[in-house]
Amino acid sequence: MKKIKLITFDLDDTFWDINPVIISAERSTRDFLEGYIGKQEWGSMSDFLIFRKKLIETDPSFEWDIKGLRRAIYQKKILEAGYSQENSEELVNKCYKFFLKKRHEVTFYKNVFEAVEELSTSYSLGVLTNGNADINHFGIGKHFDFSISSYDVKSNKPEKGHFIAAKNKYDNLEYDEIIHIGDHPINDVKGALDLGINAIWFNGSNENWEEESIKEPLQFDDWSKITKLIESNDE
Repeated sequence: MKKIKLITFDLDDTFWDINPVIISAERSTRDFLEGYIGKQEWGSMSDFLIFRKKLIETDPSFEWDIKGLRRAIYQKKILEAGYSQENSEELVNKCYKFFLKKRHEVTFYKNVFEAVEELSTSYSLGVLTNGNADINHFGIGKHFDFSISSYDVKSNKPEKGHFIAAKNKYDNLEYDEIIHIGDHPINDVKGALDLGINAIWFNGSNENWEEESIKEPLQFDDWSKITKLIESNDE
């Protein structure tokens, strides 16, 4: 590696396990909404995914505009319950605000706080996320210079938008002076490598590297190991 100046991090499934958080937030928000409009038939997860796909087909921006997509889902239920378009807006806002609060009720993986604090003493740090979590919602946020979401760049990793925007935050920064850390072999690892950014794979489940077309990257399974891993590979 060239001398590293910037380290960027994914959030969901890199700093915390997102699946139970989203399931809980979704269920809680449905209950919250039903308190206003009465009991609803939500269907199966398959039904939900089909509906989500149809919404994206009608408005491709929903692919990266998670807020807009979720608001559209709530609004459909509210309109079906007999609300007018105009009267639905306030309840849509309440539902999304409620969901977002629940969505931030995450449990950080062990040693994340300590690792980030230690790395912040030697490197600039940033967040690159396809999700809608705000790192500044947590105390750890003080260690980051910036956070870039899909909404900010109108695209999702592994597309180049997040990575280019991160590089452009600084003068005279080269791609090979950046490390991106994330859990996803394509969105994080391949997305970074395609631009010449160094990639480190957070492999918290100790899985085998399955992407035969991509050279297996440096990896770690415990956040207490990341500082030493970076320093031992940093010129």
